[in-house]
Amino acid sequence: MQSQRQSTLADLSALYDEDFFEWTRRSAELLRAGQLEQADIEHIAEEIEDMGKRDLRELNSRVQVLLIHLLKWQFQAEKRSQSWESTIASQRIEIEGVIEQSPSLRDKLHTEGPHNYAKAVRRAVAQTGLPPGHFPAECPFTVEQILDPEFLP
Repeated sequence: MQSQRQSTLADLSALYDEDFFEWTRRSAELLRAGQLEQADIEHIAEEIEDMGKRDLRELNSRVQVLLIHLLKWQFQAEKRSQSWESTIASQRIEIEGVIEQSPSLRDKLHTEGPHNYAKAVRRAVAQTGLPPGHFPAECPFTVEQILDPEFLP
């Protein structure tokens, strides 16, 4: 019985690299059936952690795009457009959705803020042609302003 369990687990573990979709289907079946001893727990745990990392990456990416457009809005007022305003609104809506699904990510807005702002400035420099020194060294917007649907600098 033990060797059959080890064989099943080894087969499932190998399937993880060979056919990820099938691995997810079989793993879900085992978990729903309560057959944890047959499940590929190590890979399941890895995938769960990766899901959290994916959500954090999405949040950071959306915040960076939002910051880029807020910076452009503030520092290139003569080029403001409906497209920029639409992007600002869209990113705020998407950020709100990510946080609704994972409320603990709200804290990451503060801890990841300096990192996100630095990346946003680099991208804003590339998009606008303005020198890096044209933008403040630290984010001029609070988290509340960044998320506020009515705020435009």
